[in-house]
Amino acid sequence: MRELEYPFDSKRIITKKLRYRRLLLHDGSQRIPKKIAILGGSTTNDVRNCIELFLLNYGIEPEFYESEYNQFYEDALFPPQELLDFHPDIIYIYTTSRNILGFPSLNDSAEKIVRQNLSDEIHRFTSVWQNLKQVFNCPIIQNNFEKPPYRLMGNKDVSDIHGKLHFISCLNQKIYEYSQQNADFYVCDIDYISADYGLTRWHDAQNWYMYKYAMSLPAIPYLAFNVANIIKSIFGKNKKGFVLDLDNTLWGGVIGERGPDRIVLGPENAEGQAYLEFQQYLKEHKQLGVLLNIDSKNDMENAIAGLKHPDGVLKPEDMIVIEANWEPKDRNFVEIANDLSLLPESLVFIDDNPAEREIVRQQLPGVVAPEIGHVEDYIRVIDRSGFFEATTLSADDEKRNQMYKENIARASLQAKFENYAEYLMSLEMKSTIHPFEPVLIPRIAQLTNKSNQFNLTTRRYTQEEIENVSHDPSYIDLYARLVDRFGDNGVVSVIIGHQHGPLCEIDLWLMSCRVLKRDLEYACMDEFMRLCSERGIQIVRGYYYPTAKNAMVRDFYGLHGFRRVKRGTFYTVWEIKVKEYVPKNKVISVNE
Repeated sequence: MRELEYPFDSKRIITKKLRYRRLLLHDGSQRIPKKIAILGGSTTNDVRNCIELFLLNYGIEPEFYESEYNQFYEDALFPPQELLDFHPDIIYIYTTSRNILGFPSLNDSAEKIVRQNLSDEIHRFTSVWQNLKQVFNCPIIQNNFEKPPYRLMGNKDVSDIHGKLHFISCLNQKIYEYSQQNADFYVCDIDYISADYGLTRWHDAQNWYMYKYAMSLPAIPYLAFNVANIIKSIFGKNKKGFVLDLDNTLWGGVIGERGPDRIVLGPENAEGQAYLEFQQYLKEHKQLGVLLNIDSKNDMENAIAGLKHPDGVLKPEDMIVIEANWEPKDRNFVEIANDLSLLPESLVFIDDNPAEREIVRQQLPGVVAPEIGHVEDYIRVIDRSGFFEATTLSADDEKRNQMYKENIARASLQAKFENYAEYLMSLEMKSTIHPFEPVLIPRIAQLTNKSNQFNLTTRRYTQEEIENVSHDPSYIDLYARLVDRFGDNGVVSVIIGHQHGPLCEIDLWLMSCRVLKRDLEYACMDEFMRLCSERGIQIVRGYYYPTAKNAMVRDFYGLHGFRRVKRGTFYTVWEIKVKEYVPKNKVISVNE
């Protein structure tokens, strides 16, 4: 829904929220259901309503538990039966600086008193997080603390140990340290959100006194949007790359008319600096594993010349796919997605031309093309949109652009072979298929939340849940890494089977789209069945839950010799006797 994309009209969202909710729930979209508990330090009703809107727009249908007013501490330390029965998938602790109890006063002359206040305050919140983790074992989102509406000592408030600003800064730092040391604990940065919104507009004394809302009503959608971005990232709903226009997007002017020497780019003038900084901003996204691609109505020669401009920082080698021709941009967009083996809606279209943006939106439902404004607005609009909200970072993220480039090289090699089996043999593939290893747990958890197309059950796992599986002897857990003559694809497949005596049920089977059609699934199934045989398992049972995105694997079990034993309304069940399984991998060397 365009009304829920940044930049949005927050007042309109507040007044039209019921209408937007009704439209979203009846738009025919398939969504993943998630249970979200909001433990509030102030009134949370509109916060919940706005989070719901943004999550529905992201393809997540939430069900909420909402604590009573300012009962976050009690609900966390002594969970009521309603919360216990709710079994949340994620917990959001909505607290603000109004929930801080231990602010120092100017009368606390001794520094040790102030330090003790800080220790007591962080202990109060730590006990909340630890008890919730122990009882519910699910991801937790915690607000940090925004700056208060006044500074008693003026500028000295931020540096003096008695200052509220100083106390909040120290308390926030303790929250960040806890986050660094604990998996599945995420910080919602309302300190930044409120500053970006404007502290004077953020704090609304009348709203607090009358309704106990810790912020102004128009600010609520901005907070809710950021919380929703964290949640959609945890559950694998981030975008995966940019598709970028060139003229008046990466540089000023039309290169076909001006020539590469006269486009506006570089430090000589204000406009050129703005385009240069935008290119730098885009290039930094490669560190997050965000894919950069070009879709431009241009001659290829001019496109390459522009990307080689001496003052530019984005070069041709930074791009995975470059489509520079005179075809409609929506058609090129689909070609780019196909080359990357991604769904079009996984990519964000950045173009200065509103007509081109609208054509792509209309022709490719689900593709986001933000209203980026003028060049000085590009970074702000894209950055605030939260397309690539980072909740985990792995070594594979930094290498992802190189991995996709290697895939393009593989596709080029394939075109030289008439026989596909010969092409696969020419790749000289080697795979490591092993039980989960501690160092790879973050990447494995990340993969379970990102893979949508080759995912048979669509189950999502937190990092802690993956750790629990790896330590439980009743599970067969495997990850697969694939290397070939072009490079290392990283960890690309995850399998989890649960043994019940002579039966093993496959809870999860997924594979990254970047290694599709390489027969890795055969190598993985061979290894999985070998382990089942070693354990004395007689029957393996698999499940397929169809979604709008995973139709490619509907015949997965049939291709491996399973027979369908049940067709439910929303799933199918498949079984095979372990002794009847016939190994099928012929092209990949495993665990050598």
